[in-house]
Order: sequence, then structure tokens, then C-alpha cells
Amino acid sequence: MTGERWEFLMPSLGADMESGTVAEWLVKPGDRIRKGDCIAVIDTDKALIEAESFHTGVVEALLAGIGERLPVGTPLAVITGAAPAAERRPPTRGSPPVSPGEKTGMERRRREPSPAGGEHGPPWPHAPSPVTSPLVRHLAERHGMDAAAMHGTGPGGRVTRADVEGIEIPAKVKASPLARRLALELGVDLTGVHGTGRTGAVRADDVREAAARGSGTGPRDETEQAVPGRAASAAGARAVRKPDLGRRQGLMRQAIARAMSRSNQEIPHYHLSTTVDMDTALAWLRERNRDLPVARRVLPAALLLMATARAAVEVPQLNGFWLDDAFVPGDAVHLGVAISLKGGGLIAPALHDAAGLDLGDLMAALKDLVVRSRTGRLRGAEMTEATITVTNLGDQGVEEVHGVIYPPQVALVGFGKILERPWAVGGLLGVRPLVTVTLAADHRATDGYVGGRFLNAVDRLLSHPEEL
Repeated sequence: MTGERWEFLMPSLGADMESGTVAEWLVKPGDRIRKGDCIAVIDTDKALIEAESFHTGVVEALLAGIGERLPVGTPLAVITGAAPAAERRPPTRGSPPVSPGEKTGMERRRREPSPAGGEHGPPWPHAPSPVTSPLVRHLAERHGMDAAAMHGTGPGGRVTRADVEGIEIPAKVKASPLARRLALELGVDLTGVHGTGRTGAVRADDVREAAARGSGTGPRDETEQAVPGRAASAAGARAVRKPDLGRRQGLMRQAIARAMSRSNQEIPHYHLSTTVDMDTALAWLRERNRDLPVARRVLPAALLLMATARAAVEVPQLNGFWLDDAFVPGDAVHLGVAISLKGGGLIAPALHDAAGLDLGDLMAALKDLVVRSRTGRLRGAEMTEATITVTNLGDQGVEEVHGVIYPPQVALVGFGKILERPWAVGGLLGVRPLVTVTLAADHRATDGYVGGRFLNAVDRLLSHPEEL
């Protein structure tokens, strides 16, 4: 393993992702990592995603600074199988030959402090005057500001995005750039968050925990209540969060628009639907939940997901991807679940090997996935490995859903609201709880007969819930 070196590249965290922003480094040069360890948080246009390493070794160098937006495939870090030599110069990203003047600029950039030090450790030595990333410079130009003349609040005096956008975070609060950003998006006041980082700095996980507890969201301590001026200042600080959320929502809508436009242009959809009698399934579920504590009870949504996963095992032609003009089956049923976000938009992370879980475990995994989706704690694999997606709008009163396939997948399953309607059973008319199940499928991979088999399998499984 000695001498081996690998580049950690900007990952593709979705079929529509063209570039991403390094929101936070979870490692620093010299750290030992294992394959699967999360080493960076990447800000896509949809969510903050933890990116994993594909190698075991030592972090030799971080090549990208926090806040830099870079194309997919750009080297972000170097990992080596041997401990990095003290005198080894951090490599630069691969690029064509440059002129002597450009080379001098690149060498000067190497001597600038790495913004990746953040809360993990000090930047590289020989730090000159405060610098900033291309993204922040671009924002400054757009707002008519001179970034070079600004006072930076980041590591080593670095000008951050928060400085440009005028976000008022009390100077006494030490926090990582990602923690500050999450605080803005989740409405958490950093003054009320206990930091667990070095020297008491607030980290991203601290903000997420505060948001989950409901504490730190708009706190008003005794001092703030007693001093009207401070209360007004805090209110003003909270007010400036809205534009930032608006920009994120705008970026998310653009990302969704690109993916859905591509889907409608490239995928010849066909749509099928069926109505399923849920009387037996709901009665079985009530009996199962009767003696369980509330935290362990299973919701009907989990039953619908399990039926979908098991049906995908029976009809594997709908579980996979259309790549290079051919269908590539999934190695397991990784069920994408459409989850709406509090600030608007949606994402569809994957429940891995959903068909292999029992119903209780699937319910627990679903709860965990929803919480992490809404607090920015997803892993890269959860955003890239879904083999078939489910969307359920029943909680919004929608009776049936006609979805759009997320490429390169070949199918999307929709569930509406479970409604009591007239239904004939054994020749007798009665009122039963019914749900409409829809299927959008790629006609290049399958035809209507295969889709019909899939819906029949879902119907049968929900009619015999003990099989789940």
C-alpha cells in the first residue's frame, strides 16, 4: 500500500448534478481514514450531503477550500497509503501547462491558508493577508462589494459568504462555516447552542441536535428580554435569513427542473393504475400495533413501502437503471423515498435493501431517513443508489399521483390517500378503505404487461400483509 495515492473527487450525487460546493471538511491533512468514512460535506443544489471515501489511508492534502463551487470530477483531496512526508508540497488540481505568471499565482495560492482547517485544526503556515474563495468573490461582485477590503470572520480572517451577505452572527460565538449556514437554514440561534468542537466551537452536529430538540430556535435569553436594543438586533439578524432560504429554494427548483425536463425529454413514459382494498392490511396493522409502544408502531406508509419493495423483487425489470441504451438491474431493492423539505422542494434518498428488512426495521429506517433528510445529514450513497422511487401524497389529501421518473431509474410508484369508498366484495356492496396505486415506467425497459404484473404483486401483498 505504501506509495499509493488517490484523488478524492467531487462526487456526482444525483443524475442532474453538474457541480457542488465544499461546505465542510470533516478531516484534515494527516488524518487516517477508512473506506466508507465521511470526509467532506458537499452542498448540492438540493441538500447537504456527507461524501464518503472509497479508500483507506492518510489524508495528504486538501485541494479545495470551503465555499468553492467545483464541477463534478474535480480533485478535492489527496489520500495516500503512506504517512505524508513533512516536506511534501500539497499538489494542485490537474490542469494544462500554464505561463510563468500564472504559475507564480498558483504557487502563491498554495501558500495561502487552507480554509479547510476550520474547527479541526490550524491552516497551513505562511498565511498572508485574508483571502476568500471564488464563490464568495463572485457574491461580493454581485452585491457591489470589494471582498479585499472586507473584514473576514472566517479562519485566519478569511472573508466568508456570511460576511458578504451581511449575516449578523455575534462575534463571541465560535462556529464552523457549515454550522453557521445550517443555523441560518434551520432557524437556530447560535447563541443558544452549546459547542462541542475545539475551544467550544459550535459544529454542524451541534446545530442539528439543537434543531431536533427545538432548542436554540429563536431563543431569547433573559438579557435579550431585558435589553430592547439587543432584542431588536436579534430580530433583525433573524430577518436576514429569509433571502438565504429563498436562494436555496431557487437553486433546488432549478435542479428539480433540470432533472424533470431531462426525464420528459428522454424517457418515453407509460402510466398504469390500480385500486387496492386496504381493509385486511389495516386490520392486520392495528392488531400488530396493539401491544407495542407508540415509538415502535408501524404506520400504513411503511406497509406501502414494503409492498413496493417486495413487488420489485418479484418483477425485477422495474428495479434498476437505463444506461448506455440498455437496462442494468439493481443489485438489491434500494427504495428511493420522496421526502418534502421544510423550506420547500424535495429529495428522494434511498432505503438500502428495503426488501431485506422486516417491517419494524423498515419503519425505523424511514423515520431516521426523514429526520436526516430535513437536517442535512444524508450520506452520498443514499442520494445516488436508489433503484426505484416511491412518492406518497396521501397525507396531503391527494387521491392519486402520476409521477415523473427520476433518471436513470426506470420506474416510479405513487400512492394516494386511503379513502373509504363503496366497494363490492363477494357480490355485496360495502364501504371499504381503498388506495389508488400508480406506476410510471420507462417504455424502453418494459411494457405495460410487466407494469401490470408489478401492480398485481403490490395488490396481492397488501391483501396478504402477513407475507410482509
